[in-house]
Amino acid sequence: MTPDLDVAVIGAGIAGLTTAHELRRAGLTVRVYEKQRYVGGRMHCFRHDGWTVDEGAEQLPRHGYRATWELIDRLGVPHGDVPRIGGRPAVWRAGKARTGLAEPSALLTGAGLGPRGRLDLARLLAWLARHREEFDADHPERTPLGTATLRELAGRYHPDLHDYLLQPVAGCFFGWDTARSAAAPLLSLLRDVGPPTSWRTYADGMDLLARKLAEGLDVVTGSEVHEVVADKDSAGLRTDGGIVTARAAVLCVPAPVAARLHANPAPDEAAFLSACTFTPTLKVSCLLDRPLRPAAREPLYLLLTPDAEDSTLSGILADHVKHPARAPAGKGLLTLMADARTVPELLTAPDREVVERLTGAARRYVPGLERAGMRNFVHAFRHGLPEATPAALRCRPRFMARVTGPVEYAGDWVMLRPSSEGAVRAGALAASRVLSRLRGPRPDIPTDRKGTRETA
Repeated sequence: MTPDLDVAVIGAGIAGLTTAHELRRAGLTVRVYEKQRYVGGRMHCFRHDGWTVDEGAEQLPRHGYRATWELIDRLGVPHGDVPRIGGRPAVWRAGKARTGLAEPSALLTGAGLGPRGRLDLARLLAWLARHREEFDADHPERTPLGTATLRELAGRYHPDLHDYLLQPVAGCFFGWDTARSAAAPLLSLLRDVGPPTSWRTYADGMDLLARKLAEGLDVVTGSEVHEVVADKDSAGLRTDGGIVTARAAVLCVPAPVAARLHANPAPDEAAFLSACTFTPTLKVSCLLDRPLRPAAREPLYLLLTPDAEDSTLSGILADHVKHPARAPAGKGLLTLMADARTVPELLTAPDREVVERLTGAARRYVPGLERAGMRNFVHAFRHGLPEATPAALRCRPRFMARVTGPVEYAGDWVMLRPSSEGAVRAGALAASRVLSRLRGPRPDIPTDRKGTRETA
C-alpha cells in the first residue's frame, strides 16, 4: 500500500514546526497535525485590545542559542524584531528586590546571597570553570555531576546558594522541585546562556517563530491524533479524519503524551519516555490600566520570589518593561507565575480563585496593584516543562543511541533542555534521523498537498 505522506508530524509547537520545516526543505511531503486550533504550543500568544500576551515564558539569550538564531536568520526575521530585554531580573529577600542575578557583579553585590553564600558561589563558579569542557548542554548526562539533584549539589555549599539562587531560578524558569530535578541540565544551560544583559525577546510576541514557520507548511489544526503504530517500514496514525499512513511519523509532543500515543515503542524508547516526567505550570496575566512593576530602585522585568520567601508565587514578570509593545501606551502587563507547590491544587480550582490567590500574593511586591483596573487571564499547562530527572539522565544515552525507525520524537525533553533552543535542536535532530532512513522523497507521493493552515 502506498503511504499517504512521506512524514506525519504530530504537534505544531516549535519542535514540530522545526521538524516539518527541515524535512520540507529536503523535498519530502510533510503534514503537521495539531490538536489545538492554533500553532505554537507552549509558545502561543493571544492578542487582546492592544495587549500581546505570551502564554508561556521566553527569554532568548544571544549566547547558547545557536540553532534558534540560525533559524531566525533562515526565516528572514530582522534582528531588530528580536530586541534586548528591558529592565533587569532580581531576587526578593528580606523585604527587598536584590538585583545582579546571574551577573558577574553578584560576587560583590550579593544578588540575594549573604557573605558566606557569595564565597560558596565563587567556589562553585571556579569548579565549573575548571570543568568547562566537560559541560555540554546537548549531553548533560556526561558532566562530572552525574545524576546529582540540585538539592544534593546545593548540600555541598551554604544554604543561601540553594534558597536564593538555585531554587528560585529552577522554580521560576522551569517549575522544578530541586529534590527531583538533576543539577547537570540547569548548570549546563546557565553556563551557555551568559548574563541576562545579553538576553533578548520577540518584539511581537513569543509566537513569532511559530507563525513564520507555519506560513510555509501544511498544517492541519483542530485535528487530534489518537494513536500512532509503528510498522516495519511505515507508521499508521489514527486521526479524527480516519487512518493516515506515512513513511515516518514524528511525535513532537510532551513525553507523557508521546508515551500514550505510541502503541508499540521499542524498550529503550519506552524507558526514556517513562523517565521524562513533566511539571505542570500555571500563571495569570494581568492586563493593567497603568504600568505597574515590582518595587525597586531600577526597572525590573522579572522578580524571582524564592520558596524561602513565598509559597504562592515563583515570580512576577513585568512584560511592559521586558518590551513596551506588550501593552498599549500608558498601560501595563504583569505575569504572575504560581509556585510549583501551589500549582497542583490550582489546576482544578475556578479561575476566579486562581486570580485571587495570585494577585493577592503579588500585592506584597507590586505597589498599587490592589487599586489597578485589571483584566485577568489564566494559562495552565498540565505538561508544562520537562523535569530532567536523574532517571531521565540515566536512560538518555541508550535512547539517543537507538536505531532509526518509522517513529521518531522531538521536543525539549529529548534534549533535557527546557527551552525553545532545546525544542529547535530536537526538531533538527529528528529531521536528520528521518532523512537518514528515508534517503529522499518517493516520486509516487504528490508534493502539492495542502491542508487547513491557521496561525495564531
